[in-house]
Amino acid sequence: MESLTIGELAARSGVAPSALRYYERLGLIRAGRSGGNQRRYERAELRRVAFIRIAAQVGIPLEEIKSALDGLPDARTPTRADWARLSATWRRRVDERIRLLEGLRDNLTGCIGCGCLSLRTCALANPKDIAAQNGSGPRWLLGDE
Repeated sequence: MESLTIGELAARSGVAPSALRYYERLGLIRAGRSGGNQRRYERAELRRVAFIRIAAQVGIPLEEIKSALDGLPDARTPTRADWARLSATWRRRVDERIRLLEGLRDNLTGCIGCGCLSLRTCALANPKDIAAQNGSGPRWLLGDE
């Protein structure tokens, strides 16, 4: 099977060579070495990189992605069934992220960061910063009531 150089893998996957080296350092992808000690990637690594990119884009930390990929037999690339199984474990987190993004989209123009969503009613809606009792950040945008 023909292997890919890091430049070829970067061009094909849309991931910068520096990110590919980082993924390799974390153990997310694997490279062999040429006679001149240059990285060579099997074509199957393209699927792993795509899997990593998609999972990372929905907010899955690289550590969890690595753990998921490490759970595959013989370090093979994920199949459709693997993705379905792995993504099911992340579904709740993805749904929560969607809810948060929809709330942000719907309230973005009025948000000033505290979570009350209004400069005029801030003193009434959040007197003495009661939202802070639930933690830092825009508590009400995060779903606190």
